[in-house]
Amino acid sequence: MEIDWQHMLFQFFGGLGIFLFAIKYMGDGLQKAAGDRLREILDRFTTNPFMGILVGIIVTVLIQSSSGTTVITVGLVSAGFMTLRQAIGVIMGANIGTTVTAFIIGLDVGAYALPIMAVGSFLIFFFKKDKIRNLGEVVFGFGGLFLGLEMMSDGMKPLRTLESFSEFTLSMGKHPLLGVVAGTIFTLIVQSSSATVGILQGLYSEHLIDLKAALPILFGDNIGTTITAILAALGASVAARRAAATHVLFNIFGTIIFLVLLTPFTIYVEWLSGLLNLEEKMQIAFAHGSFNIANTMIQFPLIGVWAYVVTKLIPGKDVTIEYRPKHLDPHFIQQSPSVAIGQAKEELIRTGNYAVQGLEETYKYVKTGDKQHAETANQIEAAINNLDREITKYLVDISSVNISALESSRHALLMDSIRDIERIGDHFENIVELTDLRETNKVVLTDDAMEDLDNMFTLTIETVEKAIQALNTNDVELAKKVAEQEDLIDKMERKYRKNHIIRTNEGSCSVQSGMIFVDIVSNLERIGDHAVNIADAVLGKRG
Repeated sequence: MEIDWQHMLFQFFGGLGIFLFAIKYMGDGLQKAAGDRLREILDRFTTNPFMGILVGIIVTVLIQSSSGTTVITVGLVSAGFMTLRQAIGVIMGANIGTTVTAFIIGLDVGAYALPIMAVGSFLIFFFKKDKIRNLGEVVFGFGGLFLGLEMMSDGMKPLRTLESFSEFTLSMGKHPLLGVVAGTIFTLIVQSSSATVGILQGLYSEHLIDLKAALPILFGDNIGTTITAILAALGASVAARRAAATHVLFNIFGTIIFLVLLTPFTIYVEWLSGLLNLEEKMQIAFAHGSFNIANTMIQFPLIGVWAYVVTKLIPGKDVTIEYRPKHLDPHFIQQSPSVAIGQAKEELIRTGNYAVQGLEETYKYVKTGDKQHAETANQIEAAINNLDREITKYLVDISSVNISALESSRHALLMDSIRDIERIGDHFENIVELTDLRETNKVVLTDDAMEDLDNMFTLTIETVEKAIQALNTNDVELAKKVAEQEDLIDKMERKYRKNHIIRTNEGSCSVQSGMIFVDIVSNLERIGDHAVNIADAVLGKRG
């Protein structure tokens, strides 16, 4: 029987495309239905590695992607929300959570795929409530997943008659390492272990491959899925790269263990299949689940070891931005409001120092165009936003208790100042975006324009730094110095605008570069205004 290669390939890759779309659509629907709280769940409940595993399982089941969970985790580690040890637990949990998809596939309800999709589409198109439409996306994706699998399975059936394919699968049975490589490469290409495990279930159910050849491919799928985390960690912080490296090492080490134990593991899967009377697709699902659960149990005691190993493999000082407040103890609000106000001030000064650091990173980005500085500045801005919310909430809670007139004055000063610090973050974020625009469009600023920016950045950073110091020490003289420097910033802004007009008229400066230059100096001038607002609060001129 001659194989119609075109029909087979079209059906297989068409089915793969539908499967990948459906699993993403289902994951997106689940994520929206659960609310946009996944980051918060990961942040709040990963108090230790064991809790990290549980959270990793839950989040991966919700978004139907272990890669997605790992990417979120890498981002949280990079941002300072999570320690490396906590992240390792989440990554282990993500590996277990992803096996749920294989069990869903094992249900084998392909005959009902189209009516399921029809129900999903009715929910999406005929209802206006977001919750029902999100449910519709989940149902539609669920049906699409099985439709894609059916198409892939039908596409693969002709391979039964192909002698070279049979020989290839036999060789994988004799050489398990070949299966691991095949599984890894295919998952690297598709970037979805759920898809490659689904394909493997199809191959096994069509008797195109035996169990001993299928299991190493399954192990390889787990290694291949780490590529997404690696891509997410490129250019990120040292801690993020370490988290991604742990994901790779964890899966490789687990694969080595199970390759050594391949014969007993195969016997175990066959025994379990006979005991539970499992169909072929469910056999692969149980093998996948058993592998990841056992791998996690074996390596859970080694979390500290892995943290040590990746720290040695990826050296360097890790610069993380702490998003969480360090000083806002709620117990002080009722017991000692005066101490609570002091705690709020400590946190506010820490946030102010972040504002200075963010400005410095923005300045470096403007000078060098190095994206790493932009990334750090954006992380700092996000941290300032989070700390602004936490400090403001803490101060609002303090205002609900009885405080003295002096404490009330200190309280008002802090309420005013945190808003100015947050606005400084917004303005240097604007400058980062302007520099992104400059880099993307290859806009060149003249040497004179860069010299003007150097002068203005240096003075603005110094002014903000002094404003935070004045607030910290309640130094009136330093606050007056801030007001004087802010006047200089205003004069600089007016002078540099005029310089820009002259350069534009002379033709040495393009209109686009001029617009970017003017917007940058305008943002720096506004930062100076917020610095003087903080100084005025110290001088008692506000309120």
